[in-house]
Amino acid sequence: MTLLQDLQTFPPLFIALAGVIGLIVGSFLNVVIHRLPKMMERDWKAQCAELSGIDVKTEATYNLLTPGSACPHCNRKIGAFENIPVISYLLLGGKCKGCHAPISMRYPIVELLSGALSSFAAWHFGFGLAGLAALILIWALIALTCIDLDTQLLPDDITLPLLWLGLIFNMSNAFTSLPNAVIGAISGYLILWSVYWVFKLTTGKEGMGYGDFKLLAAIGAWFGWQMLPLVILLSSVVGAIVGITLIVAAKHGRDIPIPFGPYLAGGGLIALFWGAQLTQSYLQIFASP
Repeated sequence: MTLLQDLQTFPPLFIALAGVIGLIVGSFLNVVIHRLPKMMERDWKAQCAELSGIDVKTEATYNLLTPGSACPHCNRKIGAFENIPVISYLLLGGKCKGCHAPISMRYPIVELLSGALSSFAAWHFGFGLAGLAALILIWALIALTCIDLDTQLLPDDITLPLLWLGLIFNMSNAFTSLPNAVIGAISGYLILWSVYWVFKLTTGKEGMGYGDFKLLAAIGAWFGWQMLPLVILLSSVVGAIVGITLIVAAKHGRDIPIPFGPYLAGGGLIALFWGAQLTQSYLQIFASP
């Protein structure tokens, strides 16, 4: 019996494997979250310099793989045994082995979240196209959430491939039909684009960024246009609650922007696991006399 057959016939094996892979991918997501915004900034500076005709010094290679991981405080190279998801953090006591500077709790949290959601997706969908697609979506949404919280950016390098992947997976009806996915992508973008311009024309301020449009378009491509009202409702309610809480409890200034991407990502995750049931429930409520 092959490994693929084992994964199909013995679900606990697939669930465990998905969890382990999720932990490993979570470790890589920490690299993406930290480095991708810096890579984007370097690209923007290079483009601006080129347009201005300014000579720029050749910088050392910096991408998701090079240079190797190092402590941001003492620049000590991190060895392979210090990169084991969660376990290394616990063994090191949450501190750098060299300078004993504290390591952010985000690293093990991202790894655990990735592993837990990956296992849950494997249990929920089982071994197949939908299960594989769900893992990819989960990992992308985790990265986008953390990057948006840090920088208020939703990189095209993630949102646009996510949109195309949604359409590709739905060519085989992974979550919805391809026509529904195409309409969902168009509708998702236009809905927030329209909200953006209405808000800007009435207040003179920008209420959200173009990355939010692209993320909702990607979610529409994955689940179809029928799921967009649920995603928008969930993300708006949670966003409003968190925003009011920050203003009242944490004295968060009203003029300080709050990223909307994490709430869209949360709405997308809820739609992934329970969207069909929730949509059916509220349709029944509105349809009842």
